[in-house]
Amino acid sequence: MKIIILAAGIGSRLGNPFPKALTPLKSGQTIMQQQVEKLTSYFSIDDINVIVGFKKDLIMESFPDLSFIYNQRFDQTNTSKSLLKGIKKYPKSSILWLNGDVVFDEKIIEYLLSYIAQDVSFVAVNNSEVGDEEVKYTLDRNNYINEISKVVKNGLGEAVGINYIANKDLNAFIRRLDECEDNDYFERGLELAIQKDSMQVKAVDISQYNCLEIDFEEDLNNANKLFC
Repeated sequence: MKIIILAAGIGSRLGNPFPKALTPLKSGQTIMQQQVEKLTSYFSIDDINVIVGFKKDLIMESFPDLSFIYNQRFDQTNTSKSLLKGIKKYPKSSILWLNGDVVFDEKIIEYLLSYIAQDVSFVAVNNSEVGDEEVKYTLDRNNYINEISKVVKNGLGEAVGINYIANKDLNAFIRRLDECEDNDYFERGLELAIQKDSMQVKAVDISQYNCLEIDFEEDLNNANKLFC
């Protein structure tokens, strides 16, 4: 298994002059530092790959022991294309990936290990109330993901930005990410694979743990209250 952290974007909504993944927390760590620390409690640092773009040198200099994949079109593409570049580097490996702006309890990784061991494709979700900016999801009659995007109606909760694609589903997912428009989020690739390839993606509820995506200053303040 390989791990991919998506950190190519500009993250303009926080107003930082540096990549959002390097946003400092009150703990003294950056968002990505806490991600890497928690991931390496369970996985080898050699398996962590970061998709970089905006001011890539700042991230690369901060994490000299990680591997990096450069999305040279970071200012023209969204996460579907960043993730595609990463997955194409490892076309025979299952992939755990997360957004570079997610702050989370380490216990989430421990909780997800059993699903990874089963090699079951999944999206980590919660049952929180959701607004326009959150990625929402619905389930089909068999309790697998049916829809997943920011525009989903009557969403059951939020997809928190930690995901896994099983080896058996990898080729279909690559094809569908390739079909995505440049401005699509990677969730569109999941939807296409679900619709066209009957791919089954489990919704793994991690509501008992804290997990936040940092989009706005309010999110950062909440993360500092929960984790620092």
